[in-house]
Amino acid sequence: MILFVGAIGQELAGARDQARLLACGVGPVEAAIATAKEIIKERPRAVINVGLAGARRGSGIGVLDVVVGTEAVYCDLFPRFSPNRLKPDSTLLEAARSALPDARFLPVGTTASVGGSSEVEVEAMEGFSVLRAAQLAAIPALELRVISNEVEEPSRSNWHIDDGLFVLQGATRRLLEALL
Repeated sequence: MILFVGAIGQELAGARDQARLLACGVGPVEAAIATAKEIIKERPRAVINVGLAGARRGSGIGVLDVVVGTEAVYCDLFPRFSPNRLKPDSTLLEAARSALPDARFLPVGTTASVGGSSEVEVEAMEGFSVLRAAQLAAIPALELRVISNEVEEPSRSNWHIDDGLFVLQGATRRLLEALL
């Protein structure tokens, strides 16, 4: 069984009826706690974190681009503290490359605040925490995101949340099919 983790239930729509789903809540703390609790309940064979993300203006990453994390970077920690960077499972990463050939493969920053990830081009709020919980349990993990906004866009009314969720649903389905 594969565990799909998203901050909110709408991010998990692409895996409904084919995987175990966990709406962990928004932010790194909620994600870490909820994922660890769920892993303890019933050990999955893999953990996939899915959700929306922001991209830096001028990065060349477009709104509605699919991004697979090549590294999860915890941006709220000073770099000298370890670990603040995690690699996804290589087998899951290769499955994603096969299932999502048009996706961007990039590091994804995790931060508790919008705009808190100046060292990476893609930013979300849960990835590092989900991957860290999986790592501590020795479970393969991967992060899948769809860009819904520019990080610098202050007005959430300009974010493409509904369209992003639609694209995420399709990307999640394609990845899940490759993993089953």
